[in-house]
Amino acid sequence: MTHMLNMPELLCPAGSLEKLKTAILYGADAVYLGGQSYGLRQAADNFTENELKAGVDFCHQYGAKAYVVLNSFLLDEDFAGIDHFLTLLEQACVDAVIVSDLGIIERIRRLTSLDIHISTQASTLNSQAVKLYQDFGAKRIILGREVSLRDAEAIKESTGVELEMFVHGSMCMAYSGHCVISNFTQGRDSNRGGCAHSCRFEYNIKLSDEENLNAFFMSSKDLNGLALIPQYVKAGIDSIKVEGRMKGPLYCATVSKVYREALDYYQQHQRFDLDSLVYWEEELKKFSHRDYTTAALDNSIDKSSIFNDRESSLSQEYEVAAIVNSRCKNSAVIEVKNSFTDRDILEVIPFKGRPYDIGDLKLCDLQNNQLKKTKPSTLVRINLADELQENTLIRLRK
Repeated sequence: MTHMLNMPELLCPAGSLEKLKTAILYGADAVYLGGQSYGLRQAADNFTENELKAGVDFCHQYGAKAYVVLNSFLLDEDFAGIDHFLTLLEQACVDAVIVSDLGIIERIRRLTSLDIHISTQASTLNSQAVKLYQDFGAKRIILGREVSLRDAEAIKESTGVELEMFVHGSMCMAYSGHCVISNFTQGRDSNRGGCAHSCRFEYNIKLSDEENLNAFFMSSKDLNGLALIPQYVKAGIDSIKVEGRMKGPLYCATVSKVYREALDYYQQHQRFDLDSLVYWEEELKKFSHRDYTTAALDNSIDKSSIFNDRESSLSQEYEVAAIVNSRCKNSAVIEVKNSFTDRDILEVIPFKGRPYDIGDLKLCDLQNNQLKKTKPSTLVRINLADELQENTLIRLRK
């Protein structure tokens, strides 16, 4: 009889209520989200108070957890509304808060019983720092992205504290929480929710009076730790985290689904089947992304981690619609995200199982008038034999 392994939690981003539902329905064990203040992704949709409560309730309905980010570095003036917000989070039954500022930690401990997770913004890289945060009342430490899986395993063995590590998504060229490039280039504070991603820009380097070099020398490739899941398990990592609160529902659905399938497969078989691994890796290429790297997870970060190219969509397929209602026989009402025609090949991405083509596509409006082309932000009816749940995504296959 095969011994069942203890698997890490799959923690996915929720930049909006729609993305929260998408992540949970496609397999996330937990999500992290931000309110209107105190987080580092102020350009994300983020959550109103009512949306936050609805999001937490949705997570708990599906047996999942919801963590709220309070990971901005605050000035005294920023504490004016923090007591109200912390009370709201506790009343909403949030499962934990993700923080980086020592002042916030003290306030949380004094006013609430909320679990505290230390953000990667705190750049926790060693066991002594982990023990210190444990003394401060932290339940979980999100290790800095500079920590290798080997070092994480040693930290876990010496501290026994819950550890979380990133497994997928955008990377920063600086120590998290210490970058001030966009402060100087754009007047936007990287550590207070205003990062302009200036490291992604192309820069002109003057090598000599005669020679200039144009380069993206500070832009990192995206992290992809899928094939290293066995090492995460061996290291005893409690949660693997996907970056991406600014990214769209297709990214959220695909990454949640792929890592869910991979974790479940490895728990059952304690190995990866090569064909499945190749399939999952191909799925992770079907949305906008930079070239992939394992970064510091298994090797030292070096120049091979640089993404020396312009930002562009490398995806073969993209999201075109989400199912709103499929209770009608042999059809479904969908919300159009991006325009498509009746000659396009669409794929349904079910919550479980592999994506599949719809087939000979037939389009009509809600009055059953035939359509040749759709418009974004409209509702249309398509032929669909299977009855699917709301929030199932459909993508265009190119």
